[in-house]
Amino acid sequence: MQVEIWTYRETGPVEDLDLRGFEVEGTDGKVGTIVDAAYELGSSWLVVDTGPWILGRKVLLPAGVVTSIDPDSRKVHVDRSRDEIKESPEHEEYRLALADYYGRFY
Repeated sequence: MQVEIWTYRETGPVEDLDLRGFEVEGTDGKVGTIVDAAYELGSSWLVVDTGPWILGRKVLLPAGVVTSIDPDSRKVHVDRSRDEIKESPEHEEYRLALADYYGRFY
């Protein structure tokens, strides 16, 4: 069964949690801290500040990469490595590309 990339897996009642400030753990270590999150069905995501390990970039992680959420330790675990996340498009680049695309219609 393929996981819908923009939908949280069976990780518990995500809508009841404010994930901002939670740490994100990849398959091989800490990725960063969640600074924003969306919980809409079919379009859920996390914005993660990676801190100094990749020059303070902010990356957008789709909810489908989340494997578990531990409210007690305030950690979110994802099924991606630090390198995979490091190579992802920067959140700001994505936003600018969307603005450029939709701006063409004005």
